[in-house]
Amino acid sequence: MNDVLIYSTYFVLLINLIVYSYSFFRKEKANVFFVAYLAFCFAMQFTMELLYHLSMTNLIVLNTFFIGQMVLLGIFYNSLTTIRIQKIFIKISLIIALLVLLIQFSMDSSEFLKFNLFEITLTNLLTVIFALFHLYNMLTESKTYYYTTVGLVFYLLASTVLYLIGNFSLGLSKDLKYLTWILNAFLILIYQFLILYDWIKNFYKKATLT
Repeated sequence: MNDVLIYSTYFVLLINLIVYSYSFFRKEKANVFFVAYLAFCFAMQFTMELLYHLSMTNLIVLNTFFIGQMVLLGIFYNSLTTIRIQKIFIKISLIIALLVLLIQFSMDSSEFLKFNLFEITLTNLLTVIFALFHLYNMLTESKTYYYTTVGLVFYLLASTVLYLIGNFSLGLSKDLKYLTWILNAFLILIYQFLILYDWIKNFYKKATLT
């Protein structure tokens, strides 16, 4: 059951990468930064899966994923907004967050090789703020990447809580730790399906009408 859930997530992610890449390269409609984000996610997931089968630690890849996700989605939402103050906030907050993490890693380089809860919380919550900007803007603008953004906010908030629970339960219950990882994988799958639904609603239907 666990493997089916995980590989289903990989499969839907690959479909998303293919269809959004098609919409960008052939139709010039999809946002280039979002396509880059999907490609980055797939590369990170593939690398983590490979390291797992080689019985090697994948925490360095996990930490790279959270930082890269924050940066790419920050650039993505920066490209969508037309509000100057939001653009300034996104750029400055990305720089500050990267500097804070750089200081942490320079003070203790082993933090990059650990399950870094501070990094996960910082990058996830900052990305949620970027996404909330876009949701707010869509109150008066066209709803581009609406379902993707809603799914992202829900997934990042819920997964951050699950990571906190999983971290605190390490010495308490293996079953609870396992349950948090299963729930997190399920949330990722739902998020990927919302990304796919966004493409069907906003790109596929438009393509069939032209």
